Amino acid sequence: MTTPPYQPQYPEQPQYGQPQYGQPGVVYSDKSKLVAGLLGIFLGTFGVGRFYTGHTGLAVGQLLVGVFTCGLGGLWGLIDGILILVNGGTDAQGRVLRDS
Repeated sequence: MTTPPYQPQYPEQPQYGQPQYGQPGVVYSDKSKLVAGLLGIFLGTFGVGRFYTGHTGLAVGQLLVGVFTCGLGGLWGLIDGILILVNGGTDAQGRVLRDS
């Protein structure tokens, strides 16, 4: 009885996103870090920045905190937007937000 020939196993390639040169395995989102950060800063009370990136659970949480605190929960959105601009972030599928 003979053994079948060796067939190398390749990891499954992501369907969307473009890897950046010099960083193999990094897949970028079609969403922009700048847009997500600015939406978080200016409309963070309503969770718009997180709705944009697809994190609906966090977005609903920001919306509810904003409503129940009569807008003071917007501080969460402001800080969240600044952190996205400074550190970057991911979309709901775990892809890195692109810089532009």
